[in-house]
Amino acid sequence: MKNVDSAALDCLAALADHGGFDAAAQRLAITQSAVSQRLRALEAQVGQPLVVRSRPLRLTEPGKVLLRFARQLQALRADVSRELGMQPSAGERLAVAVNADSLATWVLPALDALVHDGLALELVVDDQDFTHDWLRQGEVLGCVSTVSAALKGCRVVPLGVMRYLAVASPGFIARHLDGTPSGLNEASFSQVPFLVFNRKDDMQQQWVTRAFGIANPRLQERYVPSSEACVRAALMDWGVGVVSELLVRSLLASGALVALRPETTLNITLHWHQWRLAPDGAAPSARVAMLDRVGAALGVGARVALEPAPAREAPPR
Repeated sequence: MKNVDSAALDCLAALADHGGFDAAAQRLAITQSAVSQRLRALEAQVGQPLVVRSRPLRLTEPGKVLLRFARQLQALRADVSRELGMQPSAGERLAVAVNADSLATWVLPALDALVHDGLALELVVDDQDFTHDWLRQGEVLGCVSTVSAALKGCRVVPLGVMRYLAVASPGFIARHLDGTPSGLNEASFSQVPFLVFNRKDDMQQQWVTRAFGIANPRLQERYVPSSEACVRAALMDWGVGVVSELLVRSLLASGALVALRPETTLNITLHWHQWRLAPDGAAPSARVAMLDRVGAALGVGARVALEPAPAREAPPR
């Protein structure tokens, strides 16, 4: 496939971002008709439909392949602009997918210097087991994920281990656990509400399985779709939270929250994945590519905040 129109690729990326032709046209400052014409020309060139014209529209599998190319081209274009001392074009941004607990703890400090240096960043949040899907579909150029295997055309670096434990407030323990953390046991766990991030979140089931040896436990779930809000809900006696130790370290030290079965923890190894935007063996540029700088910054931040990754990992779940 030769001479792919970069303007048409920008249209495809804008359609993926905004889910419709009107919004994509506004983003690109062109008419809706121009967006449609460029998309039709691109579809004619590859001989396949690239979007399903629904509301919101969806990309086909060939569309996702070209979206990856569009994202990589935008990132390379932004790097060239920076090397030439020019500002990247409006709307160009580097999209990275991260899990909510990392975002709530160590990711923002890790990227702070780059943002103040002008990085046009978009952070996409999903469960740590699903951020990899955003990378595979071309929606982002890098991700923090539990997946250890690299996609073709990507590289992967272990970041470290995020430790999770079960916590509850003293008030909750008094009301629901007979006044003692050991009140959460094999006989009582199914009657106790657990705080859950969303329907993708299975951390609570994993913890109960490890703590009590019960496969596929059925739990009372209260959904709180925010890492920080989940901790706040635990403080307000809403239920047991299985949360990152980084989020509650000071609250445990002060006694505002209490660890339940502190010997039972979940240790989740996180990895950084990114697309290779330059061929292997290519001479390094005068400045490090921004995606590489993001990966390096996250690596440094993870080494400060997380436990070291194991030398040899167990097979992924």
